[in-house]
Amino acid sequence: MKTSLENKVIAVIRVRGTMGVRRSISETMSRLNLRRVNNMVVLYGTKSNIGMIMKCKDFVTFGEINQETLGKLLEKKEIKHSKEDIEGISSGKKALRDLKAMPIRMHPPRHGYEGIKESYTSGGALGYRGEKINDLIKRMA
Repeated sequence: MKTSLENKVIAVIRVRGTMGVRRSISETMSRLNLRRVNNMVVLYGTKSNIGMIMKCKDFVTFGEINQETLGKLLEKKEIKHSKEDIEGISSGKKALRDLKAMPIRMHPPRHGYEGIKESYTSGGALGYRGEKINDLIKRMA
């Protein structure tokens, strides 16, 4: 899975709170700028970013965000951007923090999370969800 995320734009959303989190994982989420529940960051898939995401995969959900969803999200949150900004973020030449929009505070998802203590593959909300992250972002925007 690590190789499938490299050189892609990844959306990471914090699902679980602060209780019972080991210090190393808490520091990693802080470095990812995920300090609160329902905060979202958009990162480019470098080895170091993927490593940090994998370390806190039991507290976040993540997947590849597409340009259409990213554009709609920036419009909904009233973040000033241009078409070139979205293309730059998608190609990795520009970061969302360049638009001074990190992290993005999201609403809780409509109809709730699937379950915040199980992985996505076993019917929960945590971990890797691939392209399905776009559906979750639309429910949270």
